[in-house]
Amino acid sequence: MPGSLNNSEKEMKGDESQIENSGLPSERRHVQHTAEELKHADKALALAENRVEVSDEDSRRICRKIDTHVLPLLGWIYFLQILDKTIIGYAAIFGLKTNAHLVGDEYSTVGAIGYYAQLGAQPLAAFLLVKYPVRYTMPVIVTCWGASLCGMAGSTNYAGLLGSRFLLGWFEAAALPLFSVITIAWYRRAEQPWRGLANVIGAPLVYGLGQVRHAALYSYQIIFLVTGLITVVSGIAIYFWIDSSVVEARFLTPEDRAKGVERLRANNQGVVSNEFKWGQVGELMLEPKTWLFIAMSFFVNVGASVSTVFGPLLLQGLVGLDAETSVLLNMPFGTLQIILIFLFTWLATRFKTKSVMLAAATLPIIMGLAILYAVPRTDSNEGPLLFGYYMLPFLFATNPLIVSWMAANTSGQSKKTAAMCAFNAASAAGNILGPYLFKAEYAPDYIPSLKAVMGIFCGLFATVLIQVANLRYLNKRKEAQRVQHGKPAKLADYSMNQKFEVGAADDNLGENAFLDMTDKENDEFQPIRYQVLDPVGM
Repeated sequence: MPGSLNNSEKEMKGDESQIENSGLPSERRHVQHTAEELKHADKALALAENRVEVSDEDSRRICRKIDTHVLPLLGWIYFLQILDKTIIGYAAIFGLKTNAHLVGDEYSTVGAIGYYAQLGAQPLAAFLLVKYPVRYTMPVIVTCWGASLCGMAGSTNYAGLLGSRFLLGWFEAAALPLFSVITIAWYRRAEQPWRGLANVIGAPLVYGLGQVRHAALYSYQIIFLVTGLITVVSGIAIYFWIDSSVVEARFLTPEDRAKGVERLRANNQGVVSNEFKWGQVGELMLEPKTWLFIAMSFFVNVGASVSTVFGPLLLQGLVGLDAETSVLLNMPFGTLQIILIFLFTWLATRFKTKSVMLAAATLPIIMGLAILYAVPRTDSNEGPLLFGYYMLPFLFATNPLIVSWMAANTSGQSKKTAAMCAFNAASAAGNILGPYLFKAEYAPDYIPSLKAVMGIFCGLFATVLIQVANLRYLNKRKEAQRVQHGKPAKLADYSMNQKFEVGAADDNLGENAFLDMTDKENDEFQPIRYQVLDPVGM
């Protein structure tokens, strides 16, 4: 367990002097920044002003420490966020619609209302995530969304479920942007966090809870109550564990904090800044690449309703399965989800080509939807229908690729936080529309819904291709910008190398990394490359 925050703050005050006297070689010339640059710079600049030497062994050792303290927490909170969001789909087949007296499209509205809340909360989330440290924002939002889920357990009618689900969505609004901010604040771009244990654990958990019978509680209430209480306890515990960034890491020595910051220099994305810069937000909203990423998020999350809200119901309706069987058959779905997330993340990292992997992941989804749309619902077709359904987990591999692709091409604390919130807003908008594609009169086959979602994923495939062309153009402009400033047109992107290394001792490179500049302002910012055969990768 990390030490107390007070001890950390005392250590941090002496970081600079300890580093200077540590005997670490520092061969690079210190570049003087202007008072204006220092005023608006990243918090990491104080540790990064005098560069320290970091070996690959140092980098791996520090990364292992970060993995030990940060990665399990991120994985657990991501699991809770996905579980709490998708739990309504499982609760539906354990009597939610009947016991809460939901009729017509009321279930669809309950499924969508949380995303209305997320959509409305994004501007506030973007501001708060910059202004306040992660150590305070994360425990608050996790505890509050857990309390909201407990509120759903106490809801026995449409109005109660609607209100509780709205609050759940409101407090979850900052979750995805927060994960991205944390990842950028701790990790090199080549290092990938672990994600995606929600369905493989969630399905058997809900199956077990669905077997619990209580005279005073419906099965769906027990499901909401248990998962909500787990989330509340987790939120309280987070405060005592989490650190906001490597700059404040209580589990690292002052020397390792400085090395941890130096590890991130090649990212050219900074670490943390608490100054909200409206100009960065304006820049973000005027860029076509932003709207293409937003379109991708929208398309994926319209289609995600196939599994997150209506997946268990759709599976139940394929060949007339009962509730327990449909939940258990969803376990392979969750297992495939995990395998595909890891597989496509590994492939994108190994071959450094997110766009190609994203396009490749989209094609099986289209194929699966085509099977579900075209194959008749008969007992003899159970195998092909299940095969088509089990193609849908590929959609879970697309979201991490889009998020990481967007994050890797955005710099500036306010800009990257606003970018992730814009991504989340598009996600919310997609999830709002998605359930309404699955109208009550289309049950149990939902054939018109499947046709619409198939068209949406065809749109996603086309958008990926357009973004690739756009980013090729932007990369050429970035090269021209560097030449204009007297720098080489092409720079090696050391942040994408698995082995940590630094470039030649050119004092004019790397000094912009912690000035909280945007990817457009910083001529040294290295976008994720776009040529398939480029050794640096997409």
